[in-house]
Amino acid sequence: MKRSIFALTLLLSAPAFAHKVFFIEPKDGAVVTSPVHFKFGFEGVKVRPAGTDINVRDAGHFHILINQGPYPKAKVIPKDATHIHYGKGQTEATLNLKPGKYTLTLQFADGLHRSYGKHVSQTIHITVKK
Repeated sequence: MKRSIFALTLLLSAPAFAHKVFFIEPKDGAVVTSPVHFKFGFEGVKVRPAGTDINVRDAGHFHILINQGPYPKAKVIPKDATHIHYGKGQTEATLNLKPGKYTLTLQFADGLHRSYGKHVSQTIHITVKK
């Protein structure tokens, strides 16, 4: 009986889904040349183009945030030179980056570009060489 209660407690306290996004390429600490090719990985989320499935929980698309960390949950991610949107539902991309050190955050957001927050992001550091 005690085991059953313990198992039930663990089951009920565990999250229903593991929401995870990550860079497949490049890896954290990589030294690369420009243009930089990116591959995005994901678990527990549904990749959809912007503007679609806006009421579907866990649906959305990727953004790369340049030289910044995760975007606050529920805040709309702006579209500018440091907030790159992949609103067609892309899972691969190429960016031209000047030589230097970069902090890059892969951020998942819903169909209206509202961030899912820190727990659905990954930050890496890369160096772009000449």
